[in-house]
Amino acid sequence: LGDVYKRQIIFLYFKNTKFHEILLREGNHAMITIKDIADRLGIAPSTVSKGLNDANDISPDLKQLVLDTAIEMGYVTKKMKKETRKRLCIFIENMLYLKEDDFGFDIVLGFRQAAIRDKWDVHIVEMNPILQIKEPYDRYMMRNHYHGGFLIGFALKDPWMKQLESTTIPTVLFDNYIRKNPNVAYTGTDSFEGIDLAIDHLVQLGHTHIALLNGSKDSMVTANRYEAYISSMQSHDLSINENLIAYGYYVEDSAKYHFADLLNNGATAILCGNDLLAIGILKECQRLHIKVPKDISIVGFDNLPISAECTPALTTISQDRIDLGKSSYAALYWLIAKVPISRSLLRPSLIIRESTGKAAN
Repeated sequence: LGDVYKRQIIFLYFKNTKFHEILLREGNHAMITIKDIADRLGIAPSTVSKGLNDANDISPDLKQLVLDTAIEMGYVTKKMKKETRKRLCIFIENMLYLKEDDFGFDIVLGFRQAAIRDKWDVHIVEMNPILQIKEPYDRYMMRNHYHGGFLIGFALKDPWMKQLESTTIPTVLFDNYIRKNPNVAYTGTDSFEGIDLAIDHLVQLGHTHIALLNGSKDSMVTANRYEAYISSMQSHDLSINENLIAYGYYVEDSAKYHFADLLNNGATAILCGNDLLAIGILKECQRLHIKVPKDISIVGFDNLPISAECTPALTTISQDRIDLGKSSYAALYWLIAKVPISRSLLRPSLIIRESTGKAAN
């Protein structure tokens, strides 16, 4: 066996000991040096060192060239090699995470719980497209001495998403996927199994006109849930009516712009892309004096704490967000260990409550 394979086998065997940290450090020391970067650029090693350490006595353009070349060559900074508590970063965009009812709260909590056990320092950074334009992903990670990143809530068109196609930084994406890069992994919940559980439940209740109220089109999870809906409807021999499919945003207020059309086109049940959309539908039903589930059945997706507290309590597809956070950390852990994780999907479950009932005759 080659040295790389021997190292991985030993790593797997001793993963529950301190020995894995020694192997990681050994692997880093075998990588690119400052002299290698200097030789590539034709400059002094001391100048490379200044560029990597953000010194003030070299020009910004040269500093950027040094960083870009270091990233391209796969250089690991000396500080990262020496740190006993290594650093990970959670980047959050378009997602609430500070309160227990927020979707991202438990994901962040689960990730941090798992990472802290292995003595990683976890930083949280709120991100937006403007900040992504200002600094490329790899350069940001190197400048801040992060060993890996976990990205939550990013849109497909975000600047960093394109850069992740070629990044050398171990990175995990929640509900997003980058093809053909062994340094990037995808974590999420199996939408196909979850949607199928919900449609199977509704079919057993006699529903055949099942609508889908989905989220933003600029989202991979939206596309997955649409494909899952089509697949499940076909497997249940139900006709697909494009008038019963609508796209909004994953916020409660979005529901009121689509509910009337879905109802007028014959929907007897509405499957929503998340719980917030479903709660928005419930509120529209209350406003219009439409009885749930007598007149229409509603199903959400996520099982947020609020789904059990609304009236009527919401039937929903549950994804365990604590476990999502833990599995995301596990995927990042193995990417850092050079194990090319691709996708990690958790199994959902259907929580049946009062918002679904037999189809009206």
